[in-house]
Amino acid sequence: MMRNCLQEILPMILRRTAAGLFSLLMILSFHTSCFAGTTEEIASLLLFVELSECTFIRNGKHYDAPEARKHIEKKYNYFKDRIHTAEEFIQYSATKSTMSGQLYRVVCNGVGMTSSDWLLAELDKVRTTILEEDHETPDNNPDD
Repeated sequence: MMRNCLQEILPMILRRTAAGLFSLLMILSFHTSCFAGTTEEIASLLLFVELSECTFIRNGKHYDAPEARKHIEKKYNYFKDRIHTAEEFIQYSATKSTMSGQLYRVVCNGVGMTSSDWLLAELDKVRTTILEEDHETPDNNPDD
């Protein structure tokens, strides 16, 4: 009797286990692809900072772009375990001084703004560019 029950139940358990494992793998692959996208976005933002010709103001002192990138990257490495999105990267690494609480500012071509506003605007551009590239196929390329 017990053997018959096991023969009937075992396939059902295996199917459910397989379905659960499949779901888990799908979630993990989605999470991994999101993380890969986040890593690329952060790298893009760091490069954007470094190549800008803007002045960065941190705790009242002025820094050039390569120095700003170096500082932001140092903070990123410190807070990496808390960062899961590009927005969190900006929040933890490039928004304000953890010591004084003062907001970081940026001056580009004589125009000043907070570094977080500046980087969030750039992140929007990065994402728009990626979306446009993803939707471009040889059949619908607007340049043809």
